[in-house]
Amino acid sequence: MKRIAVLSVVLCIVASIFAHPHFRKTLTVKLGEVEATLTYQTATANESRAANTAVGSFVSPRGPRLTLSAALTSGATSIPAGEYTIGVVKESASDWSIALYPGRLGRGATPDKSKIIKLDSVYSNSNGTREHMMIDITAGQGKLAGRAVLFIHFGSMSCAGALT
Repeated sequence: MKRIAVLSVVLCIVASIFAHPHFRKTLTVKLGEVEATLTYQTATANESRAANTAVGSFVSPRGPRLTLSAALTSGATSIPAGEYTIGVVKESASDWSIALYPGRLGRGATPDKSKIIKLDSVYSNSNGTREHMMIDITAGQGKLAGRAVLFIHFGSMSCAGALT
């Protein structure tokens, strides 16, 4: 009986690992002379948590990071070289902006709002649905066309923030 109980526990753990995989991802791109490295771990899209987030809050699921080898600009905003925690700021019930926070934030830590760097962003909920968070650096569209953007897709919510 003990063996069956232990085997059952082991099988449940293995099944949960394979049923909900989370991957560590790293992407490095050259933006002109600036090397930008994006590091994150996928997270399950939980839109009910996003809906319950207070307006003005900085949210960073699993603490994704962006490291810049030199300064960049996002519109009129300068982004110095260094490491940043990537997140989003809830602007209203139907609008979000991508934001960067200098350094790493610990799980559950409250950021100093005066240090948050908001990127020139475009929010949409019409880009389909992703079960897990996906972050990329890609070419912008619409008002961000011709610019490199940091792109986050989480459930039915997606946001692009200009890096150049």
